[in-house]
Amino acid sequence: MVRLPLTPAEVERGQRLGALLRRARGERSMLGTALAAGVSPETLRKIESGRVATPAFPTIAAIADVLGLSLDTVWSEINQSDGRVVLAGSGRDAGERLAS
Repeated sequence: MVRLPLTPAEVERGQRLGALLRRARGERSMLGTALAAGVSPETLRKIESGRVATPAFPTIAAIADVLGLSLDTVWSEINQSDGRVVLAGSGRDAGERLAS
C-alpha cells in the first residue's frame, strides 16, 4: 500500500500531539512510559518529536492512558489551533469536504 504524503495540517497536528505527550510525561522517563504503554521507546520518541505525525489510534490510546490523559483531551488539544474538525480517516477537514 502506498502512503499519501501528509498534508501540512497533519504534520502540524503531529507536532502538537508530540508536544502534548512530552508535557504530560513531564519528568517521567521515556523508557518507563513507553514500556508501561506497551510501545517501544523509539516509537514514543518519534511521536514526541513529530517524526510520526499520524500514529495508530491504539498506540495513542495506550500512551494517553499511562499519562492520565483522556482521549477527549488529546483530541481537543491537537485540533485546537487550526479550528477545524477533521473527519476520521479522511485526512481532509470538514469544511473542505463539505465545500467539494
